[in-house]
Amino acid sequence: MKAKLLPMLALASALALATAACGQKSDDNDNPGDANPTATAPDTGATEAAPATAGADHAAQFLTDAIKGDNGEIRMGQAAQKMGSTQGVKDFGKMLETDHTKHKDMVVQVAKAMNVPIPDGTTPEADSAYKMATSMSGAGFDKDFISAMIDDHKKDIDKFQQEADSSDPAQVTDLAKQSLPTLKKHLQTAESLKK
Repeated sequence: MKAKLLPMLALASALALATAACGQKSDDNDNPGDANPTATAPDTGATEAAPATAGADHAAQFLTDAIKGDNGEIRMGQAAQKMGSTQGVKDFGKMLETDHTKHKDMVVQVAKAMNVPIPDGTTPEADSAYKMATSMSGAGFDKDFISAMIDDHKKDIDKFQQEADSSDPAQVTDLAKQSLPTLKKHLQTAESLKK
């Protein structure tokens, strides 16, 4: 029995020494990438970083969508000024271009501060509405343009209200809150033109 126990003790001792030697070698190593994994194991920020990243991703997506929305409204406003058959539609087009240009500048400032890339394009929905409206002329353009602006601004108000009520960074939620009165004014104007 003692004969069997002795080699096992020797093996256990050798393993303990080898483990200690590896630990010592790892501690003496100047390369921080090879540091003892137990020294870096406490994960103080990983679980907290995930929600922050998710929130940052949500805020970034909101800002990207807002800029694309502004691009679409600016383009529709320009089309209304050229193609509208009534002064009311032309004036509303000018309002859209002016207000959404100012709004885009505000959104771009927040996006840059948060390192969010600035998109050039518009949303697929805005592209579709633009194509439909600009394929018409006269009263047909007016009708499609006004209808598109009512639908679009209702959706925008919902999105901006949700963002204003969210737990995203304050600079984004504040921007959403500041945007709502102008979006509501645009909706009221579009609805008044439909009558």
